[in-house]
Amino acid sequence: MTRTRTTRLRRPLLTGITAVAAMAVTAGLVAATAEPAKAATGPKLSLIAATTSLTLTSWKEDPGVYLDLGTYLTAEGRPLELKVTRKSYKDPVTVTQTVYEGGKAKAKTLPKGTVKDFSGLPGFAEITVTDKAGKKVLNRTEDFCPNNASGRVRPDAPATSKYPESCPTNPFTLGSVWGVEQGWAANTYAGSYTEPVALAAGTYTAKVGVAKKYRDLFGIANKPATVKVTVVERSYEDDQGAAGSAASRSATAGEHTGHEAAHQAPAAHAGHGPGHAPTPAQAAAPVTSGAGASYNVGHGPLRAAPPALPWALKKQQAARSAPVGDKGGQTDGSRKAPALQPLAERPAGKASVPDVPKPDLRSLPAYGIVVTDGEEDIPGKDYLAFSANVWNAGPAQLVVDGFRSPGKAKMDAYQYFYDAKGKQVGYAPTGTMEWDPRPGHVHWHFTDFASYRLLKADKKEAVRSGKEAFCLANTDAIDYTVKNANWHPFNTDLSTACGEENSISVREVLDVGSGDTYSQDLPGQSFDITDVPNGTYYIQVLANPEKRLKETNLDNNSALRKIVLGGKPDARTVTVPAHDLVNAN
Repeated sequence: MTRTRTTRLRRPLLTGITAVAAMAVTAGLVAATAEPAKAATGPKLSLIAATTSLTLTSWKEDPGVYLDLGTYLTAEGRPLELKVTRKSYKDPVTVTQTVYEGGKAKAKTLPKGTVKDFSGLPGFAEITVTDKAGKKVLNRTEDFCPNNASGRVRPDAPATSKYPESCPTNPFTLGSVWGVEQGWAANTYAGSYTEPVALAAGTYTAKVGVAKKYRDLFGIANKPATVKVTVVERSYEDDQGAAGSAASRSATAGEHTGHEAAHQAPAAHAGHGPGHAPTPAQAAAPVTSGAGASYNVGHGPLRAAPPALPWALKKQQAARSAPVGDKGGQTDGSRKAPALQPLAERPAGKASVPDVPKPDLRSLPAYGIVVTDGEEDIPGKDYLAFSANVWNAGPAQLVVDGFRSPGKAKMDAYQYFYDAKGKQVGYAPTGTMEWDPRPGHVHWHFTDFASYRLLKADKKEAVRSGKEAFCLANTDAIDYTVKNANWHPFNTDLSTACGEENSISVREVLDVGSGDTYSQDLPGQSFDITDVPNGTYYIQVLANPEKRLKETNLDNNSALRKIVLGGKPDARTVTVPAHDLVNAN
């Protein structure tokens, strides 16, 4: 790997689930069929189009058209449920489907090679576009994340979907659950995993079908959806001028139009540190034009998936000053979960550690590894930057409350314990929380949550990172197949936790199945390797280094990632060998 200069990262966004308003789908569109009493059955799946015609925009400043054609996969009778796992990083990713036999759920193993990673079903949608003369101008396939942008298609369907809201792409994910709830539909558009296509202004016909191997695998009828597409070309400068005039008129009238409010820039959340723009393979969970929820793999070097809008429109949004909001069937990410509330006062009585389920903190191998000059580009300095994730394998949440004594700079931290019914049955002091005022942080950190060390080839310590305090957030779905995994974690970014400078108390939670990614790209948060000789080293990510937190198992807290340093001073390089089958730097 060559030497890389990094850029600051934005926090991922968590958007609200919205109905697929454009679908005029009645309960009679797809009827559930009678099931044999003992036959293994799954859902009845159908491909539908929300509309028979739509208009897409090609921006002059960002040539290309984003093919969100409004096609959806619906599930009736039973939900489509897939569990995607790997036993270890030495094993390939496999997938099973939940089917039902005699009313009981059972796992049906799907053919080897059905999936290659955790981002979705590869090559699921087949898209053909022809021009007005009938000439084929595009032929492509797209992957499909069943968790993507789902919504109900009939009023008697379950009010909420039990399935997660994205397909995680952390390189070290161990287990995912994908699903389309019965009576629901998931958008087949692959969002940030695809590139825009070059289509001149004009009219086209798009045909979207399901690849034969998936039709055979899931019993989907061969009925492609056809959509008439009108492509219009617009200019950012022209649109900005028109929007400015409209905004001025609206402001004069003392109100904002629905269109204006619906197209505001999403609220930016500061990350845990600067990051790197992702490659398509590293990109975050797919998003669509607002049909439903999607949030990304984390706030490490992988930024949140971009909205299904061209650069010009995103730039235009950022230039506007009207309040953000959800209108016109589009969600802009302005919804924020309320802060997690600690108890009203410090725990009373004697501290105790009861015999109840506890969290199990585990570390992932480091990734996103680069050599950088640091945020300020200091001549003669070389830093080894990387991302690290500590996750909770359960079976219980990690719950830590911080309480501040009046006038004190730090909070006293306590870990809480709960019985199987969710009743608090004990607590134990577990260090402190401290306020971090640095840009990119500006929140309360729980101290001694993890430690990062650069080890020599003989595993002896060479350098230790100064970063040992963290604000906990469930940024990455690491293994949603473990016992008690929460598929809908509450605090998925820093807008939902970690407090303000004037907070008197803070609650930080790491849910079962989720992990917290930190990017180590700031000086003091990465390793200073200026005087470290070239050679083979290991990056160690160590959870709970002081063993202050009470866990199910303290023997699985360390993860190592091999690297090789090379180059010359002020021009160092790092080579990152594959970690078993995971070839992600």
